[in-house]
Amino acid sequence: METIFVLLPLALLIATIAVGFFIWAASSGQFDDLETPAVRILFDDEEVAPRPGDPAGIRPATGAAVSTRRVPR
Repeated sequence: METIFVLLPLALLIATIAVGFFIWAASSGQFDDLETPAVRILFDDEEVAPRPGDPAGIRPATGAAVSTRRVPR
């Protein structure tokens, strides 16, 4: 019986925190667009212009995909 005096307020506190986080997320726009992130992977990346000195238009003979993202040096 003593444990219920600890567990019941603890459960209410956790539920209150969860509801508070949900209200915060809903009011800050976290659930505004649920469709776009799921299909963003299907869009092609924008082509990047080759840097001066890079051989333009040369692709590997293995057929591997060439990344258009630049790695910071």
